[in-house]
Amino acid sequence: MFTGLVEETGEILKVEEGPFLRVRIAAKEVLSDLKVGDSVAVDGVCLTAVAVDEEGFWVELAQETLRRTAPTWRVGHRPNLERALRVGDRLGGHFVTGHVDGVAALIGVREAPGAKDFYFRPPKPLARYIAEKGSVALNGVSLTVAGLEGEAFWVTLIPHTLKVTNLGSLRVGDGVNLEVDLIARYVERLMRGE
Repeated sequence: MFTGLVEETGEILKVEEGPFLRVRIAAKEVLSDLKVGDSVAVDGVCLTAVAVDEEGFWVELAQETLRRTAPTWRVGHRPNLERALRVGDRLGGHFVTGHVDGVAALIGVREAPGAKDFYFRPPKPLARYIAEKGSVALNGVSLTVAGLEGEAFWVTLIPHTLKVTNLGSLRVGDGVNLEVDLIARYVERLMRGE
């Protein structure tokens, strides 16, 4: 479980193909107490650190993970990183599981007073879980949905968020890892009587 408050952006240094995609990520902040077996949100994807040293860590991605996430697992990409929530930690964002639901496409950026509005189109089956003033995680960043426009939604990003996450480097057409609000999923299931 995570909060959606990014601790740092790392850098993908190496990618190795095999039964799993092995990815080496350079980091600083998240290494302070990271050990093998710990969960780390990498662009919002809950992954297990399979090796850790003083300069970074390795993770492995299964085919299902690759199928559901944005195609950014390449050398040079700077993923958002967050260690798992611990009992007693502040929950400054919202509950983020790290189980990405799909990829949302950035379809526009508009200047707002002191900020920027980023417009995204989610996969159609996920649109019903996104509500105005509700929560979403985009590349692991906990955000409030500012508004809805048809099947699209937008979030307002303040300068701090643009600076400390990789969202500020997005271009129209880029995909981001989208996790819809967990509570919305459970409410729907309860309403259906499952």
